[in-house]
Amino acid sequence: MKTTAARTATGNRSLFGPRVVLPLVAGAVLNPVNSTLIAVALVPIGRTFGAGPERTAWLITSLYLATAVGQPVVGLLVDRFGARRVLLGGALLVLVAGIGGLLAFSLDWLIGVRVVLGLGTCAGFPAAMAVLRARADAAGEGVPSRVLSVLAMSAQTIMVIGPALGGALIGLAGWPAIFAVNIPLATASLVLALLWVPRDEVRPAAGREPVDVLGIALFSAALLALLLFVMEPAVPRLYLLGAAVLLAAVFARVEWRSRKPFVDLRMLTANGPLLRTYLRQALAFLIVYAIMFGYVQWLESARGLSESSAGALLLPMSAVALLAAGASGRPQGLRGRLITNSLALLTGSALLLFLDTKTWLPVLVGVAAVFGLGQGLTSVTNQTALYQQAPAEAIGTASGLFRTAQYLAATGASTLIALCFGGRATSAGLHHLAWALAGAGLLLLTVTVFDRALRKIRTRPERIKDEQ
Repeated sequence: MKTTAARTATGNRSLFGPRVVLPLVAGAVLNPVNSTLIAVALVPIGRTFGAGPERTAWLITSLYLATAVGQPVVGLLVDRFGARRVLLGGALLVLVAGIGGLLAFSLDWLIGVRVVLGLGTCAGFPAAMAVLRARADAAGEGVPSRVLSVLAMSAQTIMVIGPALGGALIGLAGWPAIFAVNIPLATASLVLALLWVPRDEVRPAAGREPVDVLGIALFSAALLALLLFVMEPAVPRLYLLGAAVLLAAVFARVEWRSRKPFVDLRMLTANGPLLRTYLRQALAFLIVYAIMFGYVQWLESARGLSESSAGALLLPMSAVALLAAGASGRPQGLRGRLITNSLALLTGSALLLFLDTKTWLPVLVGVAAVFGLGQGLTSVTNQTALYQQAPAEAIGTASGLFRTAQYLAATGASTLIALCFGGRATSAGLHHLAWALAGAGLLLLTVTVFDRALRKIRTRPERIKDEQ
């Protein structure tokens, strides 16, 4: 006779087997694919259209803007209309954008294509979290830790191989291949979702709550104004910050009075653990993105390494990140891993203060590996906390806001790098960046250590259960 542990393991495998996980991974990786491949295409695209770095940078910024604004909106659509419908719609948008990228009428056209890509790739993560949550709740089982780890590790893997894959595609077919690759990837995501993602529950039209269009518009406008200011902070642009504050105040007033709001502010203000998870995600990724882009610039500009050498030097960081992500999905000991993550990012930031153009190369590799530990732990641990803390009926919206926190951090990291480095990446600029990141790391450690709610995750296994 099978033991309880054996029966649980068998049930988890049937509930969360490859046919469930594979289409969710296929949808979730579309965003990191498009975030990383473009990095090696900026220069050839600029040559084609006679555009400098200040214009081609919008190919990166446009996707981040669309994703940051779109994630909670798409999350709401997941909660209201079902994960499968939204996943299919997102895949179709990515497919259309992939075809549009091949037309290449102008740089502005490509920027528009990147906006569509950003909106389409929003669907993957909140839809995946909603499908997993629905299957777990319906069966009275927990989501196996390996499944959450697979979702996080798939994104980590794409971030590792993305630039190299992009270079290979451009070498084979030119920069349009960066957009064309979305055609087979989106088609595969579409087919897998049609075949294997469970159909959404059919709800009578009369029973559906209306979508809070005003709330969505106010949220999007406030966030867009804030991001536009953060990307290029200056006194003449303070009007954008003022507009963001005003729009946010109106948004809060509207949402607080709404019977079915876009963002349930009452739930958020009463859910301190979830808010702290968003804050941890933002602080951690502020450091991670600043290292991914800022440290590499210093290696190339100040240390004099070639692009390929700088990329090779970061391979240990990527390897450590993948190993850490693979080992960090269990809810037991989550608080300890979050503290380890905070210490790794704080330590790495402090070590930057001791680097200069004469630092021994193995030391540079070691510093990158320390950040790799923080990068790998960040994604899975905070994602596990999110699943634990978000209410089941709003898992899509909560997951969207989780990703918005990450992309706000990406934009903040770009601004921080620009402020610290100025016109050129120097050792002095790296040290300025180190002080700023150390401050963020210290705040991250403080928030984590004093978060009592993290102690309770282990005592509530009904929400997430380890594989037996």
